[in-house]
Amino acid sequence: MAGTGFLGIIVVGLLVFIGSTHAQLQMNFYAKSCPKAEKIVRDYVKEHIPNAPSLAASFIRMHFHDCFVRGCDASLLLNSTSGQSPEKNAIPNQTLRGFDFIDRVKSLLEAECPGIVSCADILTLIARDSVVTIGGPFWKVPTGRRDGLISNVTEANTNIPGPFSNFTTLLRLFNNQGLDTKDLVLLSGIIYTFSIHISDATIFNINVIFFGLIFSGAHTIGIAHCPAFSRRLYNSTGPGGVDPTLDSEYAANLKANKCKTPNDNTTKVEMDPGSRNTFDLSYYTLLTKRRGLFQSDAALTTDSTSSVLINQLLSNPLKFFYAEFATSMEKMGRVNVKTGSEGEIRKQCAFVNS
Repeated sequence: MAGTGFLGIIVVGLLVFIGSTHAQLQMNFYAKSCPKAEKIVRDYVKEHIPNAPSLAASFIRMHFHDCFVRGCDASLLLNSTSGQSPEKNAIPNQTLRGFDFIDRVKSLLEAECPGIVSCADILTLIARDSVVTIGGPFWKVPTGRRDGLISNVTEANTNIPGPFSNFTTLLRLFNNQGLDTKDLVLLSGIIYTFSIHISDATIFNINVIFFGLIFSGAHTIGIAHCPAFSRRLYNSTGPGGVDPTLDSEYAANLKANKCKTPNDNTTKVEMDPGSRNTFDLSYYTLLTKRRGLFQSDAALTTDSTSSVLINQLLSNPLKFFYAEFATSMEKMGRVNVKTGSEGEIRKQCAFVNS
């Protein structure tokens, strides 16, 4: 009996500890310690993002890439730590923009309340506020994250999903972060820019939409260069080298009018023809017609569960998608967060505290 009672105390203690850790990520976390924090972020975003709306895509992409490596701890913002090459140098991150924007917001917050607001929370808030500013959906951002101490390029290259991934790989990478098939379909709107190696001597930066959904007003969002998908036109298993999962008429049009040779490295193609600058559902409509450009696009339609989810999105009003998207974004923002005494509150987002 005594042993049982002792075990009960341990279990209760663990539950209290776990509960207190999660409780530290909450709405208005800075209400007392830095009451103007969220307004400072929001005001800066509203002032500057309209002049550079494409940054909204970079910030949400940055938030996604950060959360998929060691959790949402701003490790992506770090320069080299302990002599290791940082996440910034990973192939999916090499063309991310907006680090200086984040640094400026951090400086404003340090001036208001030094050592209080984490870079992890700043990145998460900027991502949300930028999307809202350009007309996208709003989602809740509970705060209280702390900043990580380690940034590793290999972990980023390993954990961030790519445009050539099949469904099994995509789902595994999402499951690794506690996210499911529904989140995979809904978060297909996360946009990222990656670099693809065409040869040992050449790297082409390709603006790519992660599965395709786009944000209104983002000038360069919604386009891709031919090398991102030309293997589906020239080096696949179907007739003429065309990927059989790609609509034949669409493929023929791309080969005739856009990517006319396998070595075309400069031509740009709209990801979502006629709708590349709106936050809408047309991308999912194109998927059902087998007109997604990338292998990862086609992958979403190869699974019965994800196909059902896509059809559900298309059969409901846009506000249904917005609400579901918001829920998944909030869920992603909680992935492996550091709270309490974990990590630190960096003084500068690019450096761990000395």
